[in-house]
Amino acid sequence: MPTPEFILELRRHVGTMPLPLSGVTAVVLHEGRVLLGRRSDTGALTPITGIIDPGEEPADAAVRETLEEAGVVARTTRLTWVHQIPRVTYDNGDQSDYLDLVYRCEWVSGEPYPADGEMTEVGWYELEHPDLTGDMRARVESALEPRGEARFEGGR
Repeated sequence: MPTPEFILELRRHVGTMPLPLSGVTAVVLHEGRVLLGRRSDTGALTPITGIIDPGEEPADAAVRETLEEAGVVARTTRLTWVHQIPRVTYDNGDQSDYLDLVYRCEWVSGEPYPADGEMTEVGWYELEHPDLTGDMRARVESALEPRGEARFEGGR
């Protein structure tokens, strides 16, 4: 899916200045595997991610993004991690600061496929897939932690 219209409108006013945005990561689990996709822009293997629309509940955004990107119906079961992603600067100079909320989700229905073009492939992967690295691995690991509390960064 292209850049949301509300962000394009903000960009008309602020140009490339950093925008504080809230996003979600949906770590969808099913039968001991995790839903991952290969991003069409970077080629990276990631869980489902996306931007929260104005007025949208974050857990609803995780469910929506999963359906939009992977054609899978999921439900959130708990918030697992809240963290600030280092500033992202896009090729066109736009800058964004994302507060990411990671949700553990469970599969409800649907066979995964690259539904909206953000992913070139989508499917169920083993939890320890070697192509899942860095921050994305940490997001998946946060959803696998057996304790029920969410992890928060900072505030010490």
